[in-house]
Amino acid sequence: MENTKKELTLERTFDAPRDLVFKAWTDPKLVAHWWGPQGFTAPICEVDATVGGKINIVMEDSAGLIAKGSKYPMIGEFKEIDTPGKIVFRSEAIMNDKPILENLVTVTFDEVNGKTKMIVHIVVTKATPEAEMPLQGMEMGWNQQLDKLGEFLIEGLGARD
Repeated sequence: MENTKKELTLERTFDAPRDLVFKAWTDPKLVAHWWGPQGFTAPICEVDATVGGKINIVMEDSAGLIAKGSKYPMIGEFKEIDTPGKIVFRSEAIMNDKPILENLVTVTFDEVNGKTKMIVHIVVTKATPEAEMPLQGMEMGWNQQLDKLGEFLIEGLGARD
């Protein structure tokens, strides 16, 4: 994989307590509700939110945006967990059983007047030529994914345990 320098920083403020927004990122049952861009689901969502803990998420194109039923696996590992203030993880997008894109993702959670300000910083650390399309759609995909998180929080994450 070639080294690359693409970076993306996204910010959202949610009308939800910080511990709940943090939990939405660390509880696999909750992550499965919002992970992936619009039209995608996460039928496989394994998240062990401990330092060194593994991530195994498979997104599925449920709406036929690219090819209905197509699956897009991602694996990774948590590098830092500072409950409820920060998460750092490495992730790899997999295509044909090979990593095509590697990211380092840092998510910070700050409580501001009862709301949560969340900043997501993604650094692409490696990419293969096969990662060209995912890289082109990275900003849109992450924005849609975070929009889904916001919708999930509005729907009553606090009531789900």
